[in-house]
Amino acid sequence: MKSKKILNLPLDKFINLSLYHKKFGYYMKKNPFGKEGDFITAPNISRLFSEMIAIWILSFWQSLGSPKKFNLIELGAGNGEMMKILIESFQNFPIFLKSCNFIIHEKSPSLIKVQKKKLYKSKITWLPKIKRLKKIPTIFIANEFFDSLAIKQFLKKENLWFEKFVSLKNKNKAFFIEKKFNMKNFEKKINFKISKNQNFIEYSEISINYLKKITEIIKKNSGGILVIDYGYSEKKMKNTLRAISKHRFSNILENIGNSDITHNINFNIFQKIIKQLSGLNSNLTTQKEFLIKMGIKQRAEIISKNQNFIKKADIYYRLKRLIDDKQMGNLFKVMLIKNQKNKFKLGF
Repeated sequence: MKSKKILNLPLDKFINLSLYHKKFGYYMKKNPFGKEGDFITAPNISRLFSEMIAIWILSFWQSLGSPKKFNLIELGAGNGEMMKILIESFQNFPIFLKSCNFIIHEKSPSLIKVQKKKLYKSKITWLPKIKRLKKIPTIFIANEFFDSLAIKQFLKKENLWFEKFVSLKNKNKAFFIEKKFNMKNFEKKINFKISKNQNFIEYSEISINYLKKITEIIKKNSGGILVIDYGYSEKKMKNTLRAISKHRFSNILENIGNSDITHNINFNIFQKIIKQLSGLNSNLTTQKEFLIKMGIKQRAEIISKNQNFIKKADIYYRLKRLIDDKQMGNLFKVMLIKNQKNKFKLGF
């Protein structure tokens, strides 16, 4: 009998297959959000989160000179909950509403179905490629988008660099291997000294390509991107790769295609890339600071005023999840990237 061929894939290719393979990819076949799913995102914890984002978007639009036509694009809209609350919040601002092209950029056909069901009354365009955007001012919102994009990992041993690969005999038998890697050539290719003072590297080529495309659009047509994600800003990189299934950590190499694979964003790399691109600047803060500055506590007070004790307790329990240091408050960072000329700093 012939032995099965062993397939060796770089980590990023393996992650891409696990998450986005047309047949068995995790995001392609099911809705992973909410209680029934594998994880829960901020918009599904409390509508207050999306309301704060709505206020921020309105103010940022004004900082752009309230353009008569502009794009508002959500990158990876999950189950559509945030977009739904945003549109509800904008109903009180008819001029803004009339000016806005609502767009969702989503890879997963099964999530597009979920989003269309939830947003069936709204006028929204689904765009597979952000290059097809109309050339007008554009506001990008990326809540837990970049952490779902694949990463490469590199390891330094005795002055030599190795890249992490996944060796696959079949879907049920996988293990990690390391292959020697030419870091100098890679750094030339990406035009970035990524290995300086590092013994371990996590790098997402897909994320950086997205970032470059988005910032090109911002530079040409004005606008900005608000990034909200798990992350850290320390210069020293660390291994943050993990898999999540049913709200718990799981083994990346087991149950392939049935677990979410994610990582923490290194915002320090994002800042360095932004500096390289010139003409742009970035602000960075924690989710806690951002939401408090946006007035989330006052909003919670207003909506809990005439509620019974159970309703009140629920509102504040959900608020705590969003802003508590031990929960999402510090673990999540918020970054704004915009043109240098725009001095807008609300929330930062």
